[in-house]
Amino acid sequence: MSDFLSPNLVVFVATIAAVIVSFYLATGRVRKQAIASQIKSHSLNQYYGFYVALWVLVPAILLALIWMFAADPMLASAAKARMVAAYPQLPDSFLNLKMAQLVNIAAGYIKAPDAVMAAQAELLRAAQASADRARSLTLAAVMCVGFFYAFRRVSPELRARVLCEAFLRRLFFLSAVVAILTTIGIVASLLFEAVRFFREISLFDFFFGTHWSPMTALRPGDAGAADEFVAGSTGSFGMVPVMAGTLLVAVIAMAVAVPIGLFSAIYTSEFASRRVRNIVKPTLEVLAGVPTVVYGFFAALTAAPFFRDLGLFVGLDVSSQSALAAGGVMGIMIIPFISSLSDDVITAVPQSLRDGAYGLGSTRGETIIRVVLPAAFPGLVGAFLLAISRAIGETMIVVMAAGVAANMTINPLESVTTVTVQIVMLLTGDNEFDSVKTLSAFALGMTLFVITLLLNVAALTASRRLGQRYE
Repeated sequence: MSDFLSPNLVVFVATIAAVIVSFYLATGRVRKQAIASQIKSHSLNQYYGFYVALWVLVPAILLALIWMFAADPMLASAAKARMVAAYPQLPDSFLNLKMAQLVNIAAGYIKAPDAVMAAQAELLRAAQASADRARSLTLAAVMCVGFFYAFRRVSPELRARVLCEAFLRRLFFLSAVVAILTTIGIVASLLFEAVRFFREISLFDFFFGTHWSPMTALRPGDAGAADEFVAGSTGSFGMVPVMAGTLLVAVIAMAVAVPIGLFSAIYTSEFASRRVRNIVKPTLEVLAGVPTVVYGFFAALTAAPFFRDLGLFVGLDVSSQSALAAGGVMGIMIIPFISSLSDDVITAVPQSLRDGAYGLGSTRGETIIRVVLPAAFPGLVGAFLLAISRAIGETMIVVMAAGVAANMTINPLESVTTVTVQIVMLLTGDNEFDSVKTLSAFALGMTLFVITLLLNVAALTASRRLGQRYE
């Protein structure tokens, strides 16, 4: 019951209730004023409600953000200072563990091991209760001020629609700025760590090296033993095998997904009846909701043994972990993305284009090939790009079905690894963050980002030059 009626939940419900009440009070006020004064309102009644509701909601959100980034850290800092005073001999490495234990004790999840922790937990609960009361009172005051300010301004002459639309334009602009800054931050973080990596490893060795072994640190031997490898201090960071495995798995996945997804989209949009479409399309989209780990199990337990047994039957040596198994299952995974998006794009082609082609004597097949698909080409390119991005970024299926060995091969029957798998391996575990092998993950991520960007640019250029435009 205490969790259900937590202070945060109560504040949230109260805020939403205040916004709703403000909306209806404002609409009622402008309606009565318009009737009494016989003046036509400048905007629809709901815009006046939105105007007052925004003056209640926006200050509440700003206060919550300020409280999150200012008051909560101050509360945690004060609790930490009290813990240092209570346990003066406690090392810093154990202080964080004690703080986590203190938070759990204060929340009532565990019992205090001693009287000192019980006292500190009681102090933390009291401080949190005081902070919650202060937040609630401040929030109520801010919402009341915003409500009375906006409510007094409500009148039929108020240009509420213009004010609401101006607020939305600023909100959309702010959202775009946040998205751009987030992208810049991600790229900058990758670039910064990648530069640190390239200070230790040359660009030539990374981009053109054919051996990837950051864990075992294999390096080429001396001139007298050119074909042998010896242990090195910095590892071997040639990304060619990793990138080759990534592209191989992605190509196999697209070879499976593109024909099936595109043909199924053409069938559901051009040939299937409405009843069949309503059954087939949701059935295909169910595949999009299956977790990737389930596909990984399917690839490791079903697809990989099937391809191995099939290879033995026809006389081929197929590895128990192969790019073919991983790519095939990954292709099944991204079929719904291509199918659903392609179906929407094809359906969006104006029916007048089809009718015009039929009027000129074209068959249904000729209309689809020569009219519908060229008109839908830019959207189809977007669907294919989304599928490629999903295939390149997939990790779980590759780990479970293709392995982690960085083999320099384009044979789909052998085990390979991908960029994302190596990034996960390098950034998990007890690896030191400042080591060269850990920094190599950022170099791989930056390279993958650049390749994906180039694919998007190439696809956009192709869609502009090859796509048909109809006015």
